[in-house]
Amino acid sequence: MMGAVNSELEDLFQDKKRVRNPLVPIGAFMTAGVLTAGLISFRQGNSRLGQKLMRARVVVQGATVALMVGTAYYYGENF
Repeated sequence: MMGAVNSELEDLFQDKKRVRNPLVPIGAFMTAGVLTAGLISFRQGNSRLGQKLMRARVVVQGATVALMVGTAYYYGENF
């Protein structure tokens, strides 16, 4: 019984195409870049710029997560 279920699951996953959103890695790199710039600003004593960059990081990170969720939802519905 378990063997039949496992083979059905394997067939299902092999049939499903893996879809990657090219904007997600770009968003991840942007998040890392803004975070790094913010940390450097704090280290140099420019706390005002550092705070602005940390807020920008939250926005970029949120957009990246939204892209991930949107892509998963879209391709989950159109399986």
